[in-house]
Amino acid sequence: MYEGFYRLTARPFSKTPDPKFLFLSRHHEEALARLQYAVEEKETILLTGEIGCGKTTLTRALMDLLGAQCRIINIINPMLSPAQFLRTLARRMEINIPSHFKADLLDAIYEKVYQDFEAGTSTVIIIDEAQLIPGKETFEEIRLLTNFQLDYTNLVSLILVGQTDLRRRLNHKAFLPLKQRIGLFYHLGPISEDEIERYMEYRLKMAGREDTLFTAESLKALYRYSGGVPRLINSIATSALLDGFAKEEHVIGETLIEDAARELGLNGYRAN
Repeated sequence: MYEGFYRLTARPFSKTPDPKFLFLSRHHEEALARLQYAVEEKETILLTGEIGCGKTTLTRALMDLLGAQCRIINIINPMLSPAQFLRTLARRMEINIPSHFKADLLDAIYEKVYQDFEAGTSTVIIIDEAQLIPGKETFEEIRLLTNFQLDYTNLVSLILVGQTDLRRRLNHKAFLPLKQRIGLFYHLGPISEDEIERYMEYRLKMAGREDTLFTAESLKALYRYSGGVPRLINSIATSALLDGFAKEEHVIGETLIEDAARELGLNGYRAN
């Protein structure tokens, strides 16, 4: 709608987790490096972060980086019973066995993982929105995947991604056996105030625009209302662009940001 008016070839602040638009802030760059290390070392990693901080986009960027040498199983809806979880995993790994017994499924999954290892392919299992895993029993099936190992190496890289309360949940003694298997932890924070200008410039550049579109005052207001959370930044910026387009304003100033924040019901990040 507004792309032509602002000389854009795409929408720069879409909410879809397109890795092309991933701005590597200090936090995001560190998180991606740890994810890559977990895959290289066949470790289990827990990545947590507030809603909208870019966790899913990071996993998509990781998948692009890994390429063909990895078998990647990405589970985006983990609200599954133990048996449903194993059947989902087997189906994604192209395993067809007549039995639906959990022990048979687990054996078949191990055999497939080992065959892949022998062929030089690494198995990477990503469980997004892991805070939605319904109960201890499903977590136990996930823990059993960390038993897939030889004397000298693990066979599976397991990446658990979820909101902040997932770490609190795993602190409960019922989940201690799984937590002890997690070798890496990282909490993804928002981008900092000194990074927001580069964040905006990067996303605009990926959308085809090289020159400035947002004033310095508008960027300060944008950070004030978003707290540096990428999803909130994108929502406010998109609303401001639509409003600016309607008013035929070629530069996004502070007033447009404030109007957008008000329209979205934002009163400053800490009060949202």
